[in-house]
Amino acid sequence: MKNLKAIVVIPARLASSRLPNKVLADIGGHPMLWHIYQRCLQASKVSEIHIATDSEKVSKAVQSWGGKVWMTNSSCVSGTERIVAILDKLEADIIVNVQGDQPFIEPVLINQLISIFEKTTPLPDIVTPIYAIQENNIFDPNLVKVTRRHDGYALYFSRHPIPYIRDVVPSNWSKSTPFWGHVGIYGYQRQVLEEYHTLPKSQLEEVEKLEQLRFLQAGKSIFTFITDHSPISVDTEDDLERVRRYSDK
Repeated sequence: MKNLKAIVVIPARLASSRLPNKVLADIGGHPMLWHIYQRCLQASKVSEIHIATDSEKVSKAVQSWGGKVWMTNSSCVSGTERIVAILDKLEADIIVNVQGDQPFIEPVLINQLISIFEKTTPLPDIVTPIYAIQENNIFDPNLVKVTRRHDGYALYFSRHPIPYIRDVVPSNWSKSTPFWGHVGIYGYQRQVLEEYHTLPKSQLEEVEKLEQLRFLQAGKSIFTFITDHSPISVDTEDDLERVRRYSDK
């Protein structure tokens, strides 16, 4: 078992294109970002938690509950790029990117991700969880799908259902083969993030709007592990209402 220092960074952009201001949306009396932060605090393998934002409003909110927050440029195009912008302020072997739209992220899931790095040789470049899609919602573009190799490394991520099943009507696709959904949390080797700006621009990343495709197209390895935890991601107003109902239970 390797002795690796792992930290969490939560990129928090206020001006989300699909649901503006969602990171500060009220859920049970607290901003969504507060819920994510509190969940990350419960992950025993995490040494530190940082928040990276381009919003003074977010920064003040984080400071009000004693969190560590860094300001970044509003030109950052992805959460990962926001982390790279503060990389010189972070001391860690493994940096876990927890999305700012998963208020009920499971601490055990973060620990599982870090454990993959601790027990895998050679170290994967990136580690991320996946889950079996049970419902017939594989056509939802907000639900990212993934195909992978026999050894667990990712082949491709897409908002479209993959694989395409040629001889079956689409309504029966989910009954014909397993489909894997992607949980939007990534663990990075520090060195991979240090190389970020040397990686070629990715047309796949641009058209799919999936930041992990830049790494995959550049030849970086992304190891996927199966989890039973598939946290709700807040992408729409309906998602927000759903998590509010969940928090009231």
